[in-house]
Amino acid sequence: MAAAPAAETLNGFVNPPTDAETLTLYEPSTASAIEVNDHIINHPLSVKLRTQKAMTESRPHLKIPVAMRPHNLTVGTLLGEGKIEVPPLTFQDTASELPELVQLSYVGPALCGHPGIVHGGLLATLLDEGLARACFPALPNKVGVTASLKIDYRVPCPAGSYIVLKAQTTKVEGRKAWVKGWIELLGDDEGEGTKLVEAEALFIEPKGAKHMARVYSTQ
Repeated sequence: MAAAPAAETLNGFVNPPTDAETLTLYEPSTASAIEVNDHIINHPLSVKLRTQKAMTESRPHLKIPVAMRPHNLTVGTLLGEGKIEVPPLTFQDTASELPELVQLSYVGPALCGHPGIVHGGLLATLLDEGLARACFPALPNKVGVTASLKIDYRVPCPAGSYIVLKAQTTKVEGRKAWVKGWIELLGDDEGEGTKLVEAEALFIEPKGAKHMARVYSTQ
């Protein structure tokens, strides 16, 4: 019996849900989560991206096995009421030599640094993960770690905001990938919103990557 959670976790890494399956794994359990989820799924930007054949829609955080989620920062500690309210909705061009990603999220009032303003470290965390995920399909074994991350803050992010993270892989050389991206406020339509923070990053695939678990694998 004690080995059951470990076996479940291992099976989750070996047989993760497909991108399409992740879209069915989340059921909002509060009124606020239902409202946020509906807004993100039905927003004009999501509708537009959903029509683009190159884009794959998913909720990559839900590829993490359930038993592992309490030990994961963004899908465990930071996900929930008043925080990252629902698992981010992601659209990704995985087939391109220089993959791109667009991710819609909601950040609540429990993520503040100063009152009413989302902590800059939280935005840095989202950028670190989002930029990494954007370039993973271009790396030999589809996984990498952060070698450098440069961030420029432009405008404070109000708590209780819908935001969009956009990331573009700019160069790939063997086990190295360079990515640029930013977070902006989600507007009322599919156009660009106010840019909050910009970033550039370098990710490197570890030498032992072939044997690493694919937490966010794309299928």
